[in-house]
Amino acid sequence: MRKPFRLLIGSGVLAAALLGPAVPAQAAGAVVLSSGHVDIVDLAYEDGALEIGVHDETVEPDVEREVDDVVFLVKNAARTTVPDNPAFAFLGTAGKPTWILPEIQNEELLWPGIATEEVEAGIFAGDTVSLAVQKVTGPGRLALFTEDAVGTPNVLVNSADGLPDTLNLDAGSHQHASWAFSKAGVYLIKIRATGTLTDGTTVTSDPAVYKVVVKP
Repeated sequence: MRKPFRLLIGSGVLAAALLGPAVPAQAAGAVVLSSGHVDIVDLAYEDGALEIGVHDETVEPDVEREVDDVVFLVKNAARTTVPDNPAFAFLGTAGKPTWILPEIQNEELLWPGIATEEVEAGIFAGDTVSLAVQKVTGPGRLALFTEDAVGTPNVLVNSADGLPDTLNLDAGSHQHASWAFSKAGVYLIKIRATGTLTDGTTVTSDPAVYKVVVKP
């Protein structure tokens, strides 16, 4: 069973440790993940509780980690510019910088997934659970979005127009989206999962706070 949520690292400590000239392999005891496939949100239902963890596939064999034991690093290679297309206005002003961990894997960068593969069918009503992004603290905005076959974005989360934003997830599923940050710096992202059991009981996870460092 996963350990209960605890926030080990304050944003000020993270900023001092990770925004310096060199990024250490660990910061205040946390594992720093900067490339490869990671289910950044890995939901499980165990012993009557919804739990949020991290499924790290950047190592062999892959491991389960606690959210508060990990720092997610968005490298400078993720930096691009906001497209000159009104459909992407949620990212900011066209031509301005934005840092994107893309929906399609780039092996230089983190490839963050959202997984409910540890949630079995038949437990929750409609075989769905919801994931709420409740708060984003940092220097800029956070947006999660997918793109269709012709590149039209579907915005899932946009901290610029108010939170919480909620994603409805199918049990036993796995998906990817682009994660976009409008400025370099340290972000704390608070999320919580909720589901209604087939008997009508509502189950809510402990909150989890993700620590993300975006390099300039």
